[in-house]
Amino acid sequence: MTEQHETPGGVSGRALQKDIPQATVARLATYLRVLAVLADEGTAIVSSEELAVAAGVGSAKLRKDLSFLGPNGVRGVGYDVIKLRDRIEDVLGLSEGHRVVLVGAGNLGRALIGYGGFRRRGFSMVGIFDNDPAVIGTTVSGLPIRDVAELPRAIGLLEPTIAVITVPDAAAQGVCDLLVEAGMQSILSFSPVALDAPDAVEVRRVDLAVEMQLLSFERARNAELEAAESEVAAGETVGADTVRAAADAALERTVHTAERGTRRVTPIQTSHAAMEPTKGSVVTP
Repeated sequence: MTEQHETPGGVSGRALQKDIPQATVARLATYLRVLAVLADEGTAIVSSEELAVAAGVGSAKLRKDLSFLGPNGVRGVGYDVIKLRDRIEDVLGLSEGHRVVLVGAGNLGRALIGYGGFRRRGFSMVGIFDNDPAVIGTTVSGLPIRDVAELPRAIGLLEPTIAVITVPDAAAQGVCDLLVEAGMQSILSFSPVALDAPDAVEVRRVDLAVEMQLLSFERARNAELEAAESEVAAGETVGADTVRAAADAALERTVHTAERGTRRVTPIQTSHAAMEPTKGSVVTP
């Protein structure tokens, strides 16, 4: 019997991207990564429980996420790995693949260019740009590094769908402006600087410093919880409120240290950014 995975409102079949919550989209990308590994290993069928464990989510949440894709599983059997992978790729807009240009051929840029996982997931690097005369004309992974001055004309020739910025912070806005003028509507920036772009342009930012600060907080909170649990095991009475207070104290101490006086590490959401930088954080490409 086929499981009924219907989109909200009872509409089944092809999912409408606009109806899928952003949090679900992020998890669909995780499911896709797991399914790609399973496909490479030759796995034909995967159960919701197995897929949920591999993706690090609850099985109920996974089934709810997949309900946005329409009918896709068989009760008592599971999901066809290839079909589900293809379905998620279609919903995420990956079926046609993406052409990517990168601006900034420094250490970070070269590392991204050399990562083979992008091509396996449908992202092909088609152009590299920089303004350093010492690197212009050289090649990285078989692609020539072009002068950034050629960017507007090259965008028309290469027809990329995504642009990646890996330049120093001071140059990020100027590069963003060039890309917008050339017609790019999807930009990924590795600079923590807030980039100004029109509403029609989607700009997402990756701030590695913020991610490490959040990891620092989680580490401190877990240490506090472990300490509280140890006290319970030793015979002392520690209630849930006390354990919660210990976690809160860990947050205050960790964030105070990481932010030098700022008491919260909270990504600021804007219409153009997936994650805003924390004040004072610096990521140098």
